Amino acid sequence: MTIKSDLWLRKMAEENQMITPFLPDLVREVGGNRIISAGASSYGYDMRLADDGFRIFSSVYGLEIDPKHFDENSLIEPEIRAADDGSKYYLLPPHHYGLGVTVETFKMPRNVTGVALGKSTYARAGLLVNTTPLEAGWTGRLVVEIANLANLPLRVYVNEGIGQILFFESDENCAVSYEDRGGKYQGQTGLTFAKM
Repeated sequence: MTIKSDLWLRKMAEENQMITPFLPDLVREVGGNRIISAGASSYGYDMRLADDGFRIFSSVYGLEIDPKHFDENSLIEPEIRAADDGSKYYLLPPHHYGLGVTVETFKMPRNVTGVALGKSTYARAGLLVNTTPLEAGWTGRLVVEIANLANLPLRVYVNEGIGQILFFESDENCAVSYEDRGGKYQGQTGLTFAKM
């Protein structure tokens, strides 16, 4: 199993629609404004946070978080804000945890798995992006779990890079893929909460 390059990512996006929409190059500027990088990098893909479906855990309406019996009342939807340069962002309060979803839809081949990680730009500002697998055979928009570890509110920009996915290709297909076993998050198109 080896980590895959930008050349491989471009081929897989074109031939297999593995990532849609796909940015074939690393984008650092849009409309004359600097953004947190998104798109294909040397050995990974910088996924973008979408502007729909972002939620923050809050004790305002929920009493506890139980992954076996998830209560949507434990989440609130923050307002989307605009920066002076026109970029959009959510404000994640200090020591809070949020859920978002990627702009991109992923269609993982049977012999490929991915690992989503945080970006150093955000990590240096106090944002932790949970390490998440994209299993062989899984299809959908990735739910991104993020935590603000800082003592200050943190801007989380939409339609800009939120984390990076590394892709690994095996020399053989798995016996049972995520799709084969009817994975509970298969085909998610938006923010999907914990399921049993």
